[in-house]
Amino acid sequence: MGPVTAHGAGDVLPGPGTDEELNGRYRPMRSGGGAGPWKVLSLLLALALVASLATGHWSRQGGGGDGPLADTIGIGLKLPPANLDIRNQSGTALDQLLIGNVYQGLVARDQANRVIPSLATSWDLSEEGRVYVFHLERGVRFSNGHPLEADDVVWSLKDLMDNHYQGSDMLKGYRSVQAVDPHTVRLTLDRPYRNLLWELSGRAGLVFDRQAHYDRKTQAVGSGPYLVEGFRPNDSVVLKADPHYWGREKARTATIHIKYFADDNAAVNALRGGDVQVLAPITENLAGPFRSDPDFTVRAGEDTDKYVLAFNGKGKATSDRRVRQAIRHAIDHDQLIASRGGSDRALGGPIPPLDPGYEDLTGLYPHDPARARRLLEEAGYGSGHPLRLRLTYANTYGSELGDQLRSQLRQVGIQLDVRVVEFPVWLQDVHANKQYDISLVDHGESHDFYQWADPDYYYNYDNAEVRSLYDQAMQALDDGRSDRLLAKAARKVSEDAAADWLFNYRVTTAWRRGLEGFPVNLNQSLLPLWSLTYRRG
Repeated sequence: MGPVTAHGAGDVLPGPGTDEELNGRYRPMRSGGGAGPWKVLSLLLALALVASLATGHWSRQGGGGDGPLADTIGIGLKLPPANLDIRNQSGTALDQLLIGNVYQGLVARDQANRVIPSLATSWDLSEEGRVYVFHLERGVRFSNGHPLEADDVVWSLKDLMDNHYQGSDMLKGYRSVQAVDPHTVRLTLDRPYRNLLWELSGRAGLVFDRQAHYDRKTQAVGSGPYLVEGFRPNDSVVLKADPHYWGREKARTATIHIKYFADDNAAVNALRGGDVQVLAPITENLAGPFRSDPDFTVRAGEDTDKYVLAFNGKGKATSDRRVRQAIRHAIDHDQLIASRGGSDRALGGPIPPLDPGYEDLTGLYPHDPARARRLLEEAGYGSGHPLRLRLTYANTYGSELGDQLRSQLRQVGIQLDVRVVEFPVWLQDVHANKQYDISLVDHGESHDFYQWADPDYYYNYDNAEVRSLYDQAMQALDDGRSDRLLAKAARKVSEDAAADWLFNYRVTTAWRRGLEGFPVNLNQSLLPLWSLTYRRG
């Protein structure tokens, strides 16, 4: 085998990624405000925070940031894991908690969403793009003291594929894996697959101790810088620095308390009172008082969430391209983003800025109600024959977006019936049976363009050119060529108005002065904590 590419610590090879089942990954609407009483609650809480600042009752615990380093840090997060079984339990909560902290993979991702070395210090790719040879770190040990060697990598990958664990379906073209020697692994594919390394940076590439026996639902044995010392399902996790950790990412804080808050009120109070030193995410409406206080920092980070307004490609009305185009021209994205606090980003196509193949496509369908009305007239709709459509989405996203879309589409003559349902109903009616006109969901997964190349996906979008471009992109051996093919395919999908991308959600994080090393980008998917420190005032 003649290697044509050797990747080490300074090299990256980005590629598309995972798409877990929607019933395990959905995220509640993280908007700048809700409808009805939620708006009132947010306003009252914000006013209360401002008042506490004005009267000097704001907690200053740890606010100075010039004292000694704390040995314990509290983190407030949103979505809790029900158990720790990352092989079987779906949901981004486990990726966020365990990957990079407790479990490690052959490769990892950086804050720009690029592949970087992890347990594999480098890798070689054969000329035909089917054989990867990974060179492992030496001296690696699991938290139980067992050495981590090539046999553990081989066992982990075979176990993943044989048992169809979470992530197994993303290793397209997998043929075999074998240990060349204790520090070298050969992975062979049936065909080139551009996404392979990116997939291995998630669940598919995690390396487990083949000799360990433990309850994966409540315990974890990994090679990362932290141990799971305590776990309360749907409530909290305690991470303890592994004193025997082998690598360069040694934990800088001894204990991390992660607390999960379903209620935004409780989360903000915990940050204000010092129970946690960082909160991710925080809604923009509640972040204002923290932005104006010098003892806190508030920042919006990049993420790959795409709020997709899907159009049924086989719907009675939405199968007409002119109708889909009219809807896109009718939507005022700036208004939607402003109503949520202004941190989100306009997104004109299916690939977000952190993913390969991104191109700014926001200019394809600018807000133009007059153009929308002309397109509807061409499609046979008007005052005497109004277009009636139903928007169906899960109640986890609240009602405000539906209300706004109904109002905006009414201005061009579209009568939108908004149906907010329980999530299992959405899964059955929309995702499984494809019985809908328009739907809304937060597709939070990165590198998920393959959805648009799958005619059986719930979009009912079928375009032979897009499928061909995607297949070529996945088999391309050159980064630049792959990205160009993906960009071309994404432009075609957007031109077809297969959906409207309402916005690219950006996570807002707030933390106390003195805290350093918390990742701002992508922290709802991956949250490496080894460099986190907090210097008390």
